[in-house]
Amino acid sequence: MAARLTDRQKKQIIADYTELGSYNATAKKNGVSHHTVKRVLDGSPETAEKIQQKKDENTAGILAYMETKREVVTEIIGKGLTVLNDEDKLKEASPAQITTALGTLIDKFTAVDVEAKDERPFELPARVIGKDFVDINRQIEPNRKYVFRGGRGSLKSSFVSLKVVELLVNNPQMHACVVRKIYATIKDSVYAQMLWAISILGLESDFKCKTSPYEITYRPTGQTIYFRGCDDPLKLKGIKPRFGYVGILWKEEKDQLAGPNEERSVNQSVLRGGPESYDFSSYNPPKSRSNWVNKEAVEPDDRRVIHESCYLDAPPEWLGQAFLDDAEHLRQVNPAAYDNEYRGVSNGDGGSVFENIEIRDITDQEIQSFDRIYNGLDWGYYPDPWAFNRMHYDAARMTLYIFAEATRYKMRNRDTAQVLKDMGISGDDLITADSAEMKSVKDYQDYGLLCKGAVKGPGSVDYSHKWLQSLVKIVIDPSRCPDTAKEFLEYEYERDKDGNVISGYPDANNHHIDAVRYAMETVWKRRGQ
Repeated sequence: MAARLTDRQKKQIIADYTELGSYNATAKKNGVSHHTVKRVLDGSPETAEKIQQKKDENTAGILAYMETKREVVTEIIGKGLTVLNDEDKLKEASPAQITTALGTLIDKFTAVDVEAKDERPFELPARVIGKDFVDINRQIEPNRKYVFRGGRGSLKSSFVSLKVVELLVNNPQMHACVVRKIYATIKDSVYAQMLWAISILGLESDFKCKTSPYEITYRPTGQTIYFRGCDDPLKLKGIKPRFGYVGILWKEEKDQLAGPNEERSVNQSVLRGGPESYDFSSYNPPKSRSNWVNKEAVEPDDRRVIHESCYLDAPPEWLGQAFLDDAEHLRQVNPAAYDNEYRGVSNGDGGSVFENIEIRDITDQEIQSFDRIYNGLDWGYYPDPWAFNRMHYDAARMTLYIFAEATRYKMRNRDTAQVLKDMGISGDDLITADSAEMKSVKDYQDYGLLCKGAVKGPGSVDYSHKWLQSLVKIVIDPSRCPDTAKEFLEYEYERDKDGNVISGYPDANNHHIDAVRYAMETVWKRRGQ
């Protein structure tokens, strides 16, 4: 947390402003924001009155002196303008002399306007701010925590990225740091979001962007926007700007952090030094009310401001018709999932990841009618098992039917390939397997099976789980797939040491779940799914 200004610091700010007469110059000299200088001066009416009196005296003195020299000044200006307007004189003058003379006139005529412009802080234009954020935009002040909660398309990340740019430009001693749980997700999320914010504000020429490491530098001052992942704590602690301090922190997808202890560690590592700081976090409220960020949101904290937004209040043209159609479709087929994903409502109880499971027998007649068959495979030997699943997806009803499984321990690839052949899997049946073992994928191809590695990539675990959660139903036959049914029913979110549910999907006892995710990869990766 940034320290409060001492009385001595406030007196120094007042003294510097009296001498410099500029908010921005005073802010830069004292390492504070333009708003802080104004607040200090506004908080001392007596001082402000003296400053204004001093200005008035100086102005009056200058005007009085100029009045005594009015005739001389007018004569000099008249001669200068006459010379500049004399064609013969212009012909004799060199281009450099003419340019210098014109430049001097322009500088003098525009000096007052330039000084006035210097006093105005950079502000976000109304055209880039969603209506949910108009009030909070005016209320943000240093040394408070701002939490932005909202479902998909609620514009929370857009607003925070814009605010980071505005604060950076207005606070020349501050640098910024944007944090995600996993560094590998930076490129396609917060880095891309910051590039968008800079572009929409028309400031591309003012910023230098690089990707190794991910950094964005404000050219006029050298201030930097750093990007870090919590999976490398040393890099978080190792941020050392050449000047100033990191005073702006944005934790995107905060719910993915491992509880309040990890968030506190991030804050302590990043926000060090300087009298002021801005602490932002944003996330989609997790489904479970027991999740730590949902529990935190109802705990009293005088320093925290919680802001909630929804896509329904965003301009439709900003979201696009495809987004709106997807939201409406989910609202009709799975209202609970819609409320959580799009409206940001935490409507789940306990820590179960999947609350849409239906355990029942799937008849032979149903299986014979299935025409969209998918096969998935998670490699294993011991103690982790080799796990295979076969399933059908009814896209119109958003229902997944899992009707076959195989679980084996301590078996070679050749033997497990034979298990699949004995189940009726032929060389025409595509099997999507874990790409972590491409040798095993090649073995299966050599054994005559149509096997390929899953594409995976940053965010694939999170997105595929959310897709499974958004389905109307996941029907599992307990007689044909006992291991799969057990995994889905017992799969729960991780908890911290205090028993609070945290976001993230545990990588344990989920072998058939992974097989299902791999099998359905071509479906959940489609746009709009």
